[in-house]
Amino acid sequence: MSNFKEDLKNVKAFAFDVDGVFTDGIIFLLGKNEQARAMNIKDGFAVQYAIKKGFLIAIITGGTYEGVRTRFENLGVKDIYLNSKNKSADFDDFVKKNNLNTDNILYMGDDIPDLKIMKNLEISTCPSDAAVEIKSVSKYISNYDGGKGCVRDVIEQVLRAQGKWIKI
Repeated sequence: MSNFKEDLKNVKAFAFDVDGVFTDGIIFLLGKNEQARAMNIKDGFAVQYAIKKGFLIAIITGGTYEGVRTRFENLGVKDIYLNSKNKSADFDDFVKKNNLNTDNILYMGDDIPDLKIMKNLEISTCPSDAAVEIKSVSKYISNYDGGKGCVRDVIEQVLRAQGKWIKI
């Protein structure tokens, strides 16, 4: 098994789950078809900054709320898979469509639906409050919970490792 910090130098793309990664997993039901989720603004900044630096990003979620699509489209994400019934198939589509090598993709998930993808990747990561099964296959466990900056954590580490983070 290779070293996590060394692997970061090879990352060209990211793939993320949403609920439990970008959010704390709590969904507020507002009405018949309305939901609200809280997302960390620093995670959003890191996503749009990574895209500006040339990284590809996929969002793969079982959730169906179109507000999630709008949020990520506004950040510049092009590969958004809502209502994913088979995350592995959607991940494979992202890889094939963008001609990627899975060794160059960092994936962050938090629960059982992410397990199949994460078991087969070199760079699997998770928030600190992920399910035990996910932690067991993760090369890196963020110090941050889902919705509390774990996405910013991994994106910033990759960009710093590659000399692409903001220089003051």
